[in-house]
Amino acid sequence: MTSLEREVFDQVRAIISNEEQVLGRRDILTPLKKALINEADIRVVIDTVSADPALAAHLLIRANSAQAAGAVQSKNRSVKDALIRLGQVNIYRYAFAFYLKERLDALVEPYRKLVHGYWQLTEDIASSALELIKQDVDAGKQVNIDVDEVQTLALFSVFGQVITLTAFAYLNANAEPPLSLRIVKSIIDKQQKSLSLDAFENLGLDDDLRQEFMVAHNLAQTTNPNSAGLVLRRVLAKRQLLINPL
Repeated sequence: MTSLEREVFDQVRAIISNEEQVLGRRDILTPLKKALINEADIRVVIDTVSADPALAAHLLIRANSAQAAGAVQSKNRSVKDALIRLGQVNIYRYAFAFYLKERLDALVEPYRKLVHGYWQLTEDIASSALELIKQDVDAGKQVNIDVDEVQTLALFSVFGQVITLTAFAYLNANAEPPLSLRIVKSIIDKQQKSLSLDAFENLGLDDDLRQEFMVAHNLAQTTNPNSAGLVLRRVLAKRQLLINPL
C-alpha cells in the first residue's frame, strides 16, 4: 500500500471498531443482544422485537424464506412462531443486518448507490444459496442444513466491502479535499480478508458466523457436511467472489 492508502486503511479500521457509528440506531438491537446473551425467556425476546414493528415484519419475512426453500415444512404465521424457530443466533444476525441496511440507506451519494449494489449482491447470493438447498431437497437428498444460518451467512458474504465503503463514506464526509474512490477500491482489493474479519470481531457478531464466512471464502476448511459455509462456497465460486479462489 502507498502511504496514503495505509493512512486511510488505519482510519477506516478505527471507524469499523465503533459499533455505534457503524450501526446508528441501537434502541432495539442493544436490549435484544442483552436478552439473547442472558438467554431471556422467549416472551422477553418477542416483546423486544415487537417494539419495532418494521423489524418484527422483517424477521417474519426472512424466516418464511426458509419455508420457501423447501427445507422447513411449516410456514411461520406469527412473529412468535418465527422467533421460536429461528433461535438466538439467527435472530440477532437478521436484526443486525436489518439495522445495518437502515444505516446504509442514510449514506450520501455516491456511497449509497455503491453500497446498495453490494447489498443487492448479498440478496442475490442468499437466493442462490437457498435455491441450491431446494434443488437438493427436490432431488430427494437428506438435508440437515440450517437454512436460516445459510441465509444469514449469505447476507454477510461481502461484509468487508460493505463495511469498508460505509466507513470510507464517514471518513470522506470531513476530508478536505475529498479522497478519491480509487483509494478505497484499492484498499478493498488488497485487504478484503483482514477488513472482513476485523468487522466481524469489532462489531460483536458471533464466532460461528466468522468461522463459516472463512469456510465460505475457502479461507478455512471443515469436516461438517452440514456447514452453511460449504453451501455458500458453491455460490461464491460460481460468481468468482471467493477471497481465496479454489
